[in-house]
Amino acid sequence: MSERAEARAPAEAAAEAVKAYVRMNREKLAQDGELLALLLPERFAPGEVRDFQSFVIDRLAAENAKLKSERDGLIAVRDAAARLGAGVRRLVLELLDARTFEEAIGVATSSAPAFSASHAVLCIEGEDGIAPTGTKGVRLISPGTANLVLGRDGMGAILSGGGGILLGPGGDVCRSLAVFRLKIGHNAPAALFVLGAEDAGRFEGDEAASDLRYFARALERAIRAWLDLPKI
Repeated sequence: MSERAEARAPAEAAAEAVKAYVRMNREKLAQDGELLALLLPERFAPGEVRDFQSFVIDRLAAENAKLKSERDGLIAVRDAAARLGAGVRRLVLELLDARTFEEAIGVATSSAPAFSASHAVLCIEGEDGIAPTGTKGVRLISPGTANLVLGRDGMGAILSGGGGILLGPGGDVCRSLAVFRLKIGHNAPAALFVLGAEDAGRFEGDEAASDLRYFARALERAIRAWLDLPKI
């Protein structure tokens, strides 16, 4: 039983033949200016091989620039993550090395540069509402603020606003906020660790959130230890 070739439309068969010829004769085609001109867009007249070369070079340059931009963006993200991870490790060691409760709190409230942030604040809910506590980087906030920002069961969030309430004067300029609930004690007032940065999207990404959350957990344990509170 003989096999019959699949029937094709003449135009389709011709197109396939041209493609096959191009594949088999690439080097010859590249040297044939007249044939190249037949394959060019209409704006290239026969013989204008130089224009075609410029067209190809410009397109390749644009594609290369796009790829380079994407590569540089990935490198920047990788470097930022590496700096953040190193900063977290250093700060946790400083918490362990603190010799007083005030030193431990100071590690947290001076941590902004390690996280590429401009503000780092501890917020404590108090009956007196929003008012300075006398300790730099520690603020009293209205009761219920933590639940309002994070929800009743939320432990952390990345926000794009609310810096004025949580960070105090100058906080309104922050377009990136990282807010973490600190579980200090069952009977202790609600507390938050808040970072603020003026650049949008500064704390975005799973790796960044994981590093920030790790430091918040280390901080709450250090506070419990200094206050001699039981584990939660």
